[in-house]
Amino acid sequence: MNLPMRVSRSAPIYAAFALMFSLSSPSHAQNNLPESMQVPAGNKITLESVGSGLITYECREKTDAAGEFVWTFAGPDAVLKDRKGNTVGKYYGPPATWEGSDGSKITGTQLAVAPNGSGNIALQLVKANPDSSKGDMQGTTYIQRLDTRGGIAPTSNCSSDTAGKRETVKYQADYIFWKAK
Repeated sequence: MNLPMRVSRSAPIYAAFALMFSLSSPSHAQNNLPESMQVPAGNKITLESVGSGLITYECREKTDAAGEFVWTFAGPDAVLKDRKGNTVGKYYGPPATWEGSDGSKITGTQLAVAPNGSGNIALQLVKANPDSSKGDMQGTTYIQRLDTRGGIAPTSNCSSDTAGKRETVKYQADYIFWKAK
């Protein structure tokens, strides 16, 4: 026996409202971030991605303290995926480079960092360097690294005996790409 299905007349209105709300509310509202991490007005989000991969650290002598050694950031190697899980690019360095799946590339200059809890690398705001890249990355003005997980320097011994040793750690972060409106 088939029962008739009743559809509320207001269902399309609710669906339209939900769609409008989801499009008008970026998942990373700027007012929830420290001021130093906020992208200046006049820019809009063009890509939200999740980067996951490895960060390499190298045991090096401190530049300002002879005889003292510290794990130093040597570079990232991550895959960038959109919110649907599709690969949209990669992030690697040095220098810090974001490359779209279409081969377009940008580098950036760090403007600010902010802590993101114990065990997580800092949040980061990067100004994209001027580029002549054509494609998805063309015209990018800022990149934010948000919602970081893991990625902090190793806790293993770093001394003159281990100088030059490299270690990798896993990490994940959201990379939000902005362009001028």
